Amino acid sequence: MDELVFVPLGGVGEIGMNLAMYGFGPPARRKWLVVDCGVTFPGPELPGVDLVLPDIRFLEAERENLCGIVITHAHEDHYGALLTLYPLISPEGTVPVFATAFTAGMLEAKAESEPGSPKIVVTEFKAGSTFKAGPFEIEGISVTHSIPEPMSLAITTALGTVVHTGDWKNDEDPSMGPLIDHNRFQELGEKGVLALICDSTNAMREGVSPSEREVSEGLKEVIAAAEGRVAVTTFSSNVGRIRSIVEAARDNGREVLLLGRSMKRVVDVASELGYMEGLPPFLAEEDFGYIPRDKVVIILTGSQGENRAALAKLARDEMRDVSLTKGDTVVYSSRTIPGNEKAILETKNRLIDMGITVIEDGDALVHVSGHPRRNELRQMYGWTRPQIGIPVHGEAAHLSAHAKLMTENGIEHVVPARNGDLVRLAPGQPEIVDDVPNGRFFKDGKLFGDDEAVGVRDRRRLSFAGHVAVSIVLDRKHELVADPELVAIGVPESDAGGEDFEDLLYDAALGAVESIPRARRRDPDLVERAVQSAVRAAARDAWGKKPLTTVLVSKV
Repeated sequence: MDELVFVPLGGVGEIGMNLAMYGFGPPARRKWLVVDCGVTFPGPELPGVDLVLPDIRFLEAERENLCGIVITHAHEDHYGALLTLYPLISPEGTVPVFATAFTAGMLEAKAESEPGSPKIVVTEFKAGSTFKAGPFEIEGISVTHSIPEPMSLAITTALGTVVHTGDWKNDEDPSMGPLIDHNRFQELGEKGVLALICDSTNAMREGVSPSEREVSEGLKEVIAAAEGRVAVTTFSSNVGRIRSIVEAARDNGREVLLLGRSMKRVVDVASELGYMEGLPPFLAEEDFGYIPRDKVVIILTGSQGENRAALAKLARDEMRDVSLTKGDTVVYSSRTIPGNEKAILETKNRLIDMGITVIEDGDALVHVSGHPRRNELRQMYGWTRPQIGIPVHGEAAHLSAHAKLMTENGIEHVVPARNGDLVRLAPGQPEIVDDVPNGRFFKDGKLFGDDEAVGVRDRRRLSFAGHVAVSIVLDRKHELVADPELVAIGVPESDAGGEDFEDLLYDAALGAVESIPRARRRDPDLVERAVQSAVRAAARDAWGKKPLTTVLVSKV
Protein backbone atom coordinates (compact mmCIF):
# COMPACT_ATOMS: atom_id res chain seq x y z
CA MET A 1 0.00 0.00 0.00
CA ASP A 2 1.29 3.46 -0.92
CA GLU A 3 2.22 5.78 1.93
CA LEU A 4 3.31 9.43 2.06
CA VAL A 5 5.94 10.06 4.74
CA PHE A 6 8.05 12.96 5.98
CA VAL A 7 11.50 12.68 7.60
CA PRO A 8 13.42 15.73 8.91
CA LEU A 9 17.17 15.13 9.16
CA GLY A 10 18.20 18.65 10.12
CA GLY A 11 16.79 21.94 11.40
CA VAL A 12 14.07 20.43 13.62
CA GLY A 13 14.97 20.91 17.26
CA GLU A 14 17.89 23.17 16.33
CA ILE A 15 18.64 26.19 14.16
CA GLY A 16 20.50 25.45 10.96
CA MET A 17 21.48 22.67 8.52
CA ASN A 18 17.96 22.10 7.20
CA LEU A 19 17.38 18.85 5.32
CA ALA A 20 14.05 17.08 4.89
CA MET A 21 12.93 14.02 2.95
CA TYR A 22 9.52 13.13 1.55
CA GLY A 23 8.83 9.50 0.69
CA PHE A 24 6.02 8.04 -1.42
CA GLY A 25 5.12 4.44 -2.23
CA PRO A 26 5.02 1.08 -0.45
CA PRO A 27 7.57 0.97 2.42
CA ALA A 28 9.84 -1.45 0.57
CA ARG A 29 9.84 0.59 -2.66
CA ARG A 30 9.53 4.22 -1.59
CA LYS A 31 10.73 6.99 -3.82
CA TRP A 32 12.28 9.98 -2.07
CA LEU A 33 12.47 13.73 -2.57
CA VAL A 34 14.98 15.87 -0.63
CA VAL A 35 14.15 19.46 0.27
CA ASP A 36 17.18 21.63 1.18
CA CYS A 37 20.67 20.58 2.15
CA GLY A 38 22.14 23.06 4.62
CA VAL A 39 24.98 23.59 7.07
CA THR A 40 25.50 25.33 10.34
CA PHE A 41 28.74 26.76 11.66
CA PRO A 42 30.78 25.41 14.58
CA GLY A 43 31.33 27.17 17.87
CA PRO A 44 34.37 26.93 20.15
CA GLU A 45 33.15 23.56 21.40
CA LEU A 46 34.20 22.10 18.02
CA PRO A 47 37.84 23.22 17.66
CA GLY A 48 39.16 23.00 14.12
CA VAL A 49 35.84 22.05 12.52
CA ASP A 50 34.95 24.07 9.42
CA LEU A 51 31.27 23.13 8.94
CA VAL A 52 28.57 21.14 10.71
CA LEU A 53 26.39 19.06 8.37
CA PRO A 54 23.43 16.72 8.81
CA ASP A 55 24.07 13.01 9.19
CA ILE A 56 22.95 11.52 5.85
CA ARG A 57 23.40 7.80 6.52
CA PHE A 58 19.69 7.22 5.93
CA LEU A 59 19.77 9.30 2.75
CA GLU A 60 22.82 7.40 1.47
CA ALA A 61 21.04 4.10 2.10
CA GLU A 62 18.09 5.33 -0.01
CA ARG A 63 20.01 7.11 -2.77
CA GLU A 64 19.02 4.52 -5.40
CA ASN A 65 15.42 5.60 -4.79
CA LEU A 66 16.12 9.34 -4.79
CA CYS A 67 14.14 11.34 -7.37
CA GLY A 68 15.53 14.80 -6.83
CA ILE A 69 16.80 17.56 -4.53
CA VAL A 70 14.92 20.87 -4.31
CA ILE A 71 16.57 23.93 -2.74
CA THR A 72 14.16 26.57 -1.43
CA HIS A 73 16.69 29.43 -1.26
CA ALA A 74 20.40 30.28 -1.06
CA HIS A 75 20.97 30.69 2.65
CA GLU A 76 23.82 28.54 3.96
CA ASP A 77 21.53 26.66 6.33
CA HIS A 78 19.46 25.54 3.33
CA TYR A 79 21.97 25.00 0.52
CA GLY A 80 25.46 25.22 2.05
CA ALA A 81 26.03 21.45 2.40
CA LEU A 82 25.14 20.53 -1.17
CA LEU A 83 28.66 20.77 -2.61
CA THR A 84 30.04 18.56 0.18
CA LEU A 85 27.24 16.00 0.29
CA TYR A 86 26.22 15.68 -3.36
CA PRO A 87 29.04 13.23 -4.26
CA LEU A 88 27.85 11.00 -1.40
CA ILE A 89 24.18 11.36 -2.31
CA SER A 90 24.75 10.90 -6.04
CA PRO A 91 28.19 9.43 -6.87
CA GLU A 92 27.32 9.30 -10.57
CA GLY A 93 25.95 12.85 -10.57
CA THR A 94 22.58 11.71 -11.87
CA VAL A 95 20.21 12.94 -9.16
CA PRO A 96 18.55 16.14 -10.45
CA VAL A 97 18.85 19.36 -8.44
CA PHE A 98 16.16 22.05 -8.72
CA ALA A 99 16.64 25.69 -7.68
CA THR A 100 15.84 29.26 -8.72
CA ALA A 101 18.19 31.28 -10.92
CA PHE A 102 19.62 33.22 -7.98
CA THR A 103 20.24 30.06 -5.94
CA ALA A 104 21.82 28.38 -8.96
CA GLY A 105 24.06 31.41 -9.47
CA MET A 106 25.11 31.39 -5.82
CA LEU A 107 25.85 27.66 -5.99
CA GLU A 108 28.01 28.16 -9.08
CA ALA A 109 29.91 31.04 -7.47
CA LYS A 110 30.41 28.99 -4.33
CA ALA A 111 31.77 26.05 -6.35
CA GLU A 112 34.23 28.33 -8.16
CA SER A 113 35.63 29.52 -4.82
CA GLU A 114 36.05 25.97 -3.46
CA PRO A 115 38.59 23.93 -5.49
CA GLY A 116 37.55 20.34 -6.11
CA SER A 117 33.82 21.05 -5.83
CA PRO A 118 31.60 18.67 -7.82
CA LYS A 119 29.89 19.79 -10.99
CA ILE A 120 26.19 19.99 -10.23
CA VAL A 121 23.75 20.55 -13.06
CA VAL A 122 20.85 22.65 -11.75
CA THR A 123 17.40 22.72 -13.32
CA GLU A 124 16.03 26.20 -12.67
CA PHE A 125 12.45 26.89 -11.67
CA LYS A 126 10.56 30.02 -10.72
CA ALA A 127 7.44 30.94 -8.79
CA GLY A 128 4.35 29.53 -10.45
CA SER A 129 6.21 26.85 -12.38
CA THR A 130 5.55 23.15 -11.85
CA PHE A 131 7.95 20.25 -12.36
CA LYS A 132 8.03 16.54 -11.60
CA ALA A 133 10.47 14.32 -9.74
CA GLY A 134 9.33 10.69 -9.68
CA PRO A 135 5.86 10.50 -8.09
CA PHE A 136 6.14 14.08 -6.80
CA GLU A 137 4.76 17.16 -8.55
CA ILE A 138 6.39 20.30 -7.16
CA GLU A 139 5.24 23.90 -7.56
CA GLY A 140 7.22 26.97 -6.47
CA ILE A 141 5.23 29.62 -4.60
CA SER A 142 6.56 33.15 -4.12
CA VAL A 143 7.19 34.28 -0.54
CA THR A 144 9.20 37.11 1.03
CA HIS A 145 12.38 36.51 3.03
CA SER A 146 15.80 38.11 3.53
CA ILE A 147 17.24 36.87 0.23
CA PRO A 148 16.18 36.97 -3.44
CA GLU A 149 13.85 34.30 -4.81
CA PRO A 150 12.82 32.39 -1.67
CA MET A 151 10.28 29.68 -2.42
CA SER A 152 7.62 27.76 -0.61
CA LEU A 153 6.81 24.43 -2.22
CA ALA A 154 3.52 22.69 -2.92
CA ILE A 155 4.44 19.00 -3.13
CA THR A 156 1.60 16.94 -4.59
CA THR A 157 1.25 13.15 -4.68
CA ALA A 158 -1.64 10.76 -5.21
CA LEU A 159 -2.30 10.92 -1.46
CA GLY A 160 -2.47 14.69 -1.14
CA THR A 161 -0.62 18.00 -1.22
CA VAL A 162 1.97 19.13 1.30
CA VAL A 163 2.91 22.80 1.63
CA HIS A 164 6.56 23.11 2.68
CA THR A 165 6.96 26.80 3.54
CA GLY A 166 10.74 27.05 3.70
CA ASP A 167 11.84 30.35 5.28
CA TRP A 168 9.26 33.09 4.79
CA LYS A 169 7.43 36.11 6.17
CA ASN A 170 4.53 38.22 4.93
CA ASP A 171 6.33 41.46 4.10
CA GLU A 172 3.76 43.74 2.47
CA ASP A 173 6.41 46.32 1.49
CA PRO A 174 9.65 44.47 0.65
CA SER A 175 12.66 46.39 -0.63
CA MET A 176 12.86 44.09 -3.65
CA GLY A 177 11.13 41.10 -5.21
CA PRO A 178 7.44 40.17 -5.42
CA LEU A 179 4.96 39.98 -2.56
CA ILE A 180 3.99 36.68 -1.00
CA ASP A 181 1.51 34.89 -3.27
CA HIS A 182 -1.27 34.50 -0.71
CA ASN A 183 -3.79 33.94 -3.51
CA ARG A 184 -2.02 30.75 -4.50
CA PHE A 185 -1.88 29.53 -0.91
CA GLN A 186 -5.63 30.20 -0.66
CA GLU A 187 -6.30 28.29 -3.91
CA LEU A 188 -4.36 25.32 -2.55
CA GLY A 189 -6.33 25.53 0.70
CA GLU A 190 -9.61 25.45 -1.19
CA LYS A 191 -8.49 22.35 -3.11
CA GLY A 192 -7.31 20.72 0.11
CA VAL A 193 -3.90 20.74 1.80
CA LEU A 194 -2.98 17.54 3.58
CA ALA A 195 -0.07 18.92 5.62
CA LEU A 196 1.67 22.22 6.37
CA ILE A 197 5.40 21.91 7.17
CA CYS A 198 6.06 25.38 8.55
CA ASP A 199 8.87 27.69 9.70
CA SER A 200 8.90 28.13 13.52
CA THR A 201 11.73 30.63 14.08
CA ASN A 202 9.54 33.45 15.41
CA ALA A 203 6.68 31.35 16.76
CA MET A 204 7.24 32.82 20.23
CA ARG A 205 6.83 36.44 19.07
CA GLU A 206 3.41 38.06 18.82
CA GLY A 207 2.39 40.43 16.06
CA VAL A 208 3.82 40.87 12.57
CA SER A 209 7.46 41.19 11.56
CA PRO A 210 8.31 44.77 10.50
CA SER A 211 8.79 45.41 6.79
CA GLU A 212 12.18 45.64 5.11
CA ARG A 213 11.10 49.07 3.85
CA GLU A 214 10.95 50.27 7.47
CA VAL A 215 14.54 49.17 7.93
CA SER A 216 15.53 51.14 4.85
CA GLU A 217 14.07 54.28 6.43
CA GLY A 218 15.78 53.51 9.75
CA LEU A 219 19.15 53.11 8.04
CA LYS A 220 18.62 56.36 6.13
CA GLU A 221 18.06 58.21 9.43
CA VAL A 222 21.14 56.66 11.07
CA ILE A 223 23.37 57.55 8.11
CA ALA A 224 21.97 61.11 7.99
CA ALA A 225 22.80 61.63 11.66
CA ALA A 226 26.36 60.26 11.44
CA GLU A 227 29.22 62.77 11.26
CA GLY A 228 32.05 60.52 10.12
CA ARG A 229 32.32 57.31 8.13
CA VAL A 230 29.51 54.75 8.46
CA ALA A 231 30.17 51.01 8.25
CA VAL A 232 27.16 48.69 8.08
CA THR A 233 27.62 44.97 8.65
CA THR A 234 24.91 42.53 7.61
CA PHE A 235 24.48 39.00 6.27
CA SER A 236 26.07 38.92 2.83
CA SER A 237 23.11 36.98 1.39
CA ASN A 238 20.62 39.73 2.27
CA VAL A 239 20.57 41.43 -1.12
CA GLY A 240 17.49 43.47 -0.21
CA ARG A 241 19.30 44.86 2.83
CA ILE A 242 22.40 45.65 0.77
CA ARG A 243 20.22 47.49 -1.71
CA SER A 244 18.50 49.38 1.14
CA ILE A 245 21.89 50.49 2.50
CA VAL A 246 23.09 51.64 -0.91
CA GLU A 247 19.87 53.63 -1.44
CA ALA A 248 20.16 55.18 2.04
CA ALA A 249 23.78 56.15 1.34
CA ARG A 250 22.89 57.62 -2.05
CA ASP A 251 20.05 59.66 -0.57
CA ASN A 252 22.52 61.08 1.96
CA GLY A 253 25.10 62.00 -0.67
CA ARG A 254 27.50 59.18 0.20
CA GLU A 255 29.37 56.67 -1.93
CA VAL A 256 29.53 52.97 -1.02
CA LEU A 257 32.43 50.56 -0.63
CA LEU A 258 31.93 46.78 -0.41
CA LEU A 259 34.29 44.78 1.81
CA GLY A 260 34.44 41.02 2.21
CA ARG A 261 34.73 38.22 -0.32
CA SER A 262 31.29 36.71 0.32
CA MET A 263 29.67 40.16 0.14
CA LYS A 264 31.24 40.85 -3.24
CA ARG A 265 30.32 37.37 -4.52
CA VAL A 266 26.63 37.83 -3.64
CA VAL A 267 26.51 41.29 -5.21
CA ASP A 268 28.11 39.94 -8.40
CA VAL A 269 25.42 37.25 -8.72
CA ALA A 270 22.64 39.72 -7.84
CA SER A 271 23.96 42.21 -10.41
CA GLU A 272 24.01 39.59 -13.17
CA LEU A 273 20.32 38.89 -12.48
CA GLY A 274 19.34 42.56 -12.41
CA TYR A 275 18.75 42.98 -8.67
CA MET A 276 21.18 45.91 -8.39
CA GLU A 277 19.89 47.93 -11.36
CA GLY A 278 19.55 51.67 -10.90
CA LEU A 279 22.18 51.91 -8.15
CA PRO A 280 25.37 53.98 -8.40
CA PRO A 281 28.70 52.12 -8.91
CA PHE A 282 30.66 50.96 -5.89
CA LEU A 283 33.94 52.52 -4.77
CA ALA A 284 37.26 50.73 -5.31
CA GLU A 285 39.27 50.09 -2.14
CA GLU A 286 42.24 52.09 -3.43
CA ASP A 287 39.98 55.17 -3.81
CA PHE A 288 38.67 55.01 -0.23
CA GLY A 289 41.32 57.30 1.22
CA TYR A 290 40.44 60.13 -1.17
CA ILE A 291 36.77 60.35 -0.11
CA PRO A 292 35.81 62.74 2.75
CA ARG A 293 34.84 60.87 5.93
CA ASP A 294 31.26 62.14 5.81
CA LYS A 295 30.79 61.04 2.21
CA VAL A 296 31.31 57.28 2.47
CA VAL A 297 29.44 54.18 3.66
CA ILE A 298 31.08 50.76 3.94
CA ILE A 299 28.98 47.59 3.62
CA LEU A 300 30.98 44.72 5.01
CA THR A 301 31.05 41.19 6.36
CA GLY A 302 31.62 40.29 10.02
CA SER A 303 28.24 40.67 11.72
CA GLN A 304 28.81 37.41 13.61
CA GLY A 305 32.27 38.27 14.91
CA GLU A 306 34.10 36.08 12.39
CA ASN A 307 37.81 36.48 13.06
CA ARG A 308 38.88 36.88 9.41
CA ALA A 309 35.89 38.93 8.24
CA ALA A 310 36.28 42.54 7.16
CA LEU A 311 34.81 44.11 10.32
CA ALA A 312 37.11 42.18 12.67
CA LYS A 313 40.10 43.21 10.55
CA LEU A 314 39.03 46.86 10.72
CA ALA A 315 38.62 46.56 14.48
CA ARG A 316 42.24 45.33 14.63
CA ASP A 317 43.41 47.95 12.08
CA GLU A 318 44.70 45.24 9.75
CA MET A 319 43.51 46.54 6.37
CA ARG A 320 45.89 48.33 4.03
CA ASP A 321 43.61 50.81 2.26
CA VAL A 322 40.61 51.07 4.60
CA SER A 323 40.37 52.09 8.25
CA LEU A 324 37.99 53.45 10.86
CA THR A 325 38.81 56.19 13.34
CA LYS A 326 37.33 57.98 16.34
CA GLY A 327 33.97 59.55 15.51
CA ASP A 328 32.97 56.96 12.90
CA THR A 329 29.85 54.77 13.25
CA VAL A 330 29.40 51.00 12.90
CA VAL A 331 25.87 49.65 12.41
CA TYR A 332 25.00 46.01 13.09
CA SER A 333 22.13 45.42 10.64
CA SER A 334 21.77 41.79 11.69
CA ARG A 335 20.78 39.48 14.49
CA THR A 336 23.12 37.49 16.72
CA ILE A 337 23.18 33.80 15.88
CA PRO A 338 23.28 31.81 19.15
CA GLY A 339 26.85 30.79 19.97
CA ASN A 340 28.44 33.87 18.40
CA GLU A 341 27.83 36.25 21.30
CA LYS A 342 31.39 36.24 22.66
CA ALA A 343 33.06 36.82 19.28
CA ILE A 344 30.64 39.65 18.42
CA LEU A 345 31.19 41.32 21.80
CA GLU A 346 34.96 41.15 21.36
CA THR A 347 34.76 43.02 18.05
CA LYS A 348 32.30 45.57 19.47
CA ASN A 349 34.58 46.27 22.44
CA ARG A 350 37.54 46.88 20.14
CA LEU A 351 35.47 49.34 18.13
CA ILE A 352 34.22 51.17 21.22
CA ASP A 353 37.79 51.45 22.55
CA MET A 354 38.70 53.13 19.24
CA GLY A 355 36.07 55.80 19.91
CA ILE A 356 33.61 54.45 17.35
CA THR A 357 29.85 54.60 17.90
CA VAL A 358 28.18 51.18 17.67
CA ILE A 359 24.48 51.04 16.75
CA GLU A 360 22.43 47.83 16.84
CA ASP A 361 18.82 46.75 16.67
CA GLY A 362 17.97 47.99 20.16
CA ASP A 363 19.16 51.50 19.31
CA ALA A 364 17.36 52.03 15.99
CA LEU A 365 15.32 50.07 13.45
CA VAL A 366 18.30 48.72 11.52
CA HIS A 367 17.29 45.05 11.25
CA VAL A 368 14.19 42.91 10.94
CA SER A 369 13.80 39.16 10.88
CA GLY A 370 12.99 37.29 7.69
CA HIS A 371 10.68 34.88 9.52
CA PRO A 372 6.97 35.05 10.41
CA ARG A 373 5.66 36.08 13.80
CA ARG A 374 2.49 34.60 15.26
CA ASN A 375 -0.04 36.71 13.34
CA GLU A 376 1.66 35.79 10.06
CA LEU A 377 1.58 32.12 11.04
CA ARG A 378 -2.14 32.45 11.70
CA GLN A 379 -2.53 33.93 8.21
CA MET A 380 -0.77 30.92 6.69
CA TYR A 381 -3.05 28.51 8.57
CA GLY A 382 -6.09 30.44 7.31
CA TRP A 383 -4.89 30.42 3.72
CA THR A 384 -3.93 26.74 3.53
CA ARG A 385 -6.37 25.15 6.03
CA PRO A 386 -4.20 22.03 6.47
CA GLN A 387 -5.36 18.79 8.05
CA ILE A 388 -1.90 18.23 9.56
CA GLY A 389 0.59 20.71 10.98
CA ILE A 390 4.29 19.97 11.58
CA PRO A 391 6.48 22.74 13.05
CA VAL A 392 10.05 22.78 11.67
CA HIS A 393 13.04 25.15 11.56
CA GLY A 394 13.56 26.01 15.20
CA GLU A 395 14.83 24.96 18.57
CA ALA A 396 12.68 23.00 21.01
CA ALA A 397 11.09 26.13 22.52
CA HIS A 398 10.11 27.46 19.09
CA LEU A 399 8.68 24.11 17.97
CA SER A 400 6.69 23.70 21.15
CA ALA A 401 5.22 27.21 20.92
CA HIS A 402 4.39 26.68 17.25
CA ALA A 403 2.70 23.31 17.91
CA LYS A 404 0.53 24.93 20.58
CA LEU A 405 -0.37 27.79 18.21
CA MET A 406 -1.33 25.33 15.48
CA THR A 407 -3.62 23.46 17.87
CA GLU A 408 -5.20 26.68 19.17
CA ASN A 409 -5.97 27.74 15.60
CA GLY A 410 -7.88 24.63 14.64
CA ILE A 411 -5.33 22.38 12.92
CA GLU A 412 -6.71 18.96 13.76
CA HIS A 413 -3.51 16.91 13.77
CA VAL A 414 -0.27 18.47 15.03
CA VAL A 415 2.78 16.19 14.96
CA PRO A 416 5.71 17.21 17.22
CA ALA A 417 8.42 15.71 15.02
CA ARG A 418 12.16 15.97 15.65
CA ASN A 419 15.18 15.11 13.54
CA GLY A 420 15.13 11.42 12.60
CA ASP A 421 11.38 10.90 13.14
CA LEU A 422 9.63 9.17 10.24
CA VAL A 423 6.13 10.66 10.11
CA ARG A 424 3.39 8.93 8.14
CA LEU A 425 1.19 11.65 6.67
CA ALA A 426 -1.21 9.41 4.74
CA PRO A 427 -3.20 7.23 4.61
CA GLY A 428 -4.79 7.04 8.04
CA GLN A 429 -3.98 8.86 11.24
CA PRO A 430 -0.78 10.93 10.95
CA GLU A 431 1.82 9.70 13.41
CA ILE A 432 5.50 9.03 14.01
CA VAL A 433 5.95 5.40 12.95
CA ASP A 434 9.73 4.95 12.99
CA ASP A 435 13.04 6.67 13.55
CA VAL A 436 16.07 6.76 11.28
CA PRO A 437 19.78 7.53 11.88
CA ASN A 438 20.34 11.23 12.42
CA GLY A 439 22.78 13.62 14.00
CA ARG A 440 25.68 15.81 12.97
CA PHE A 441 28.68 15.22 10.74
CA PHE A 442 31.65 17.53 10.44
CA LYS A 443 33.77 18.92 7.63
CA ASP A 444 37.32 19.30 8.86
CA GLY A 445 39.69 20.45 6.13
CA LYS A 446 39.47 17.79 3.43
CA LEU A 447 37.88 15.21 5.74
CA PHE A 448 34.24 14.48 6.53
CA GLY A 449 32.78 12.31 9.28
CA ASP A 450 31.45 12.12 12.82
CA ASP A 451 33.25 13.57 15.83
CA GLU A 452 35.32 10.44 16.38
CA ALA A 453 36.30 10.08 12.72
CA VAL A 454 37.66 13.64 12.45
CA GLY A 455 39.19 13.67 15.95
CA VAL A 456 36.96 16.27 17.56
CA ARG A 457 36.58 14.35 20.84
CA ASP A 458 40.31 14.24 21.49
CA ARG A 459 40.70 17.83 20.26
CA ARG A 460 38.21 18.99 22.87
CA ARG A 461 40.17 17.13 25.54
CA LEU A 462 43.40 18.67 24.27
CA SER A 463 41.92 22.15 24.57
CA PHE A 464 40.84 21.37 28.14
CA ALA A 465 43.90 19.63 29.60
CA GLY A 466 46.77 19.56 27.10
CA HIS A 467 48.91 16.63 25.96
CA VAL A 468 51.89 14.71 27.33
CA ALA A 469 54.08 12.45 25.18
CA VAL A 470 56.50 9.97 26.79
CA SER A 471 59.10 7.84 25.02
CA ILE A 472 60.43 4.70 26.74
CA VAL A 473 63.31 2.71 25.20
CA LEU A 474 64.18 -0.75 26.60
CA ASP A 475 67.06 -3.07 25.70
CA ARG A 476 66.93 -6.84 25.20
CA LYS A 477 67.18 -7.35 28.95
CA HIS A 478 64.19 -5.03 29.44
CA GLU A 479 66.30 -2.37 31.10
CA LEU A 480 66.00 1.35 30.29
CA VAL A 481 68.53 2.27 27.61
CA ALA A 482 68.26 5.93 28.61
CA ASP A 483 66.11 8.13 30.75
CA PRO A 484 62.52 8.53 29.47
CA GLU A 485 61.90 11.49 27.18
CA LEU A 486 58.86 13.59 27.99
CA VAL A 487 57.23 16.52 26.16
CA ALA A 488 54.23 18.32 27.66
CA ILE A 489 52.10 20.83 25.72
CA GLY A 490 49.31 22.92 27.19
CA VAL A 491 50.03 22.06 30.85
CA PRO A 492 51.07 24.40 33.70
CA GLU A 493 54.70 25.37 34.18
CA SER A 494 54.64 24.43 37.86
CA ASP A 495 52.36 23.03 40.54
CA ALA A 496 50.95 24.97 43.50
CA GLY A 497 54.19 24.43 45.43
CA GLY A 498 56.34 25.81 42.64
CA GLU A 499 57.73 22.45 41.47
CA ASP A 500 58.38 22.18 37.74
CA PHE A 501 55.37 20.37 36.27
CA GLU A 502 57.30 18.46 33.61
CA ASP A 503 59.75 17.24 36.26
CA LEU A 504 56.82 15.99 38.31
CA LEU A 505 55.41 14.07 35.34
CA TYR A 506 58.86 12.76 34.41
CA ASP A 507 59.36 11.36 37.91
CA ALA A 508 55.96 9.64 37.66
CA ALA A 509 56.87 8.05 34.32
CA LEU A 510 60.26 6.86 35.50
CA GLY A 511 58.83 5.51 38.75
CA ALA A 512 56.18 3.58 36.83
CA VAL A 513 58.80 1.80 34.70
CA GLU A 514 61.03 1.01 37.66
CA SER A 515 58.07 -0.37 39.62
CA ILE A 516 57.47 -3.08 37.01
CA PRO A 517 59.50 -6.25 37.53
CA ARG A 518 62.05 -6.60 34.74
CA ALA A 519 60.58 -9.89 33.52
CA ARG A 520 57.17 -8.29 33.07
CA ARG A 521 58.61 -5.39 31.04
CA ARG A 522 58.76 -7.74 28.06
CA ASP A 523 55.08 -6.77 27.54
CA PRO A 524 55.18 -3.28 25.94
CA ASP A 525 51.43 -2.82 26.38
CA LEU A 526 51.79 -3.31 30.12
CA VAL A 527 54.58 -0.72 30.29
CA GLU A 528 52.54 1.71 28.20
CA ARG A 529 49.46 1.41 30.42
CA ALA A 530 51.48 1.75 33.62
CA VAL A 531 53.32 4.89 32.49
CA GLN A 532 50.14 6.46 31.09
CA SER A 533 48.25 5.81 34.33
CA ALA A 534 51.08 7.16 36.50
CA VAL A 535 51.51 10.36 34.46
CA ARG A 536 47.79 11.12 34.44
CA ALA A 537 47.49 10.41 38.17
CA ALA A 538 50.41 12.70 38.97
CA ALA A 539 48.87 15.48 36.88
CA ARG A 540 45.49 14.99 38.56
CA ASP A 541 46.99 15.16 42.06
CA ALA A 542 49.01 18.31 41.30
CA TRP A 543 46.63 20.10 38.95
CA GLY A 544 43.17 18.57 39.22
CA LYS A 545 43.12 17.69 35.51
CA LYS A 546 44.29 14.68 33.50
CA PRO A 547 45.97 15.51 30.17
CA LEU A 548 45.79 13.28 27.12
CA THR A 549 48.87 11.08 27.42
CA THR A 550 50.64 9.16 24.66
CA VAL A 551 53.31 6.63 25.62
CA LEU A 552 55.65 5.09 23.05
CA VAL A 553 57.56 1.95 24.14
CA SER A 554 60.44 0.83 21.89
CA LYS A 555 62.94 -2.04 22.16
CA VAL A 556 66.49 -2.12 20.81
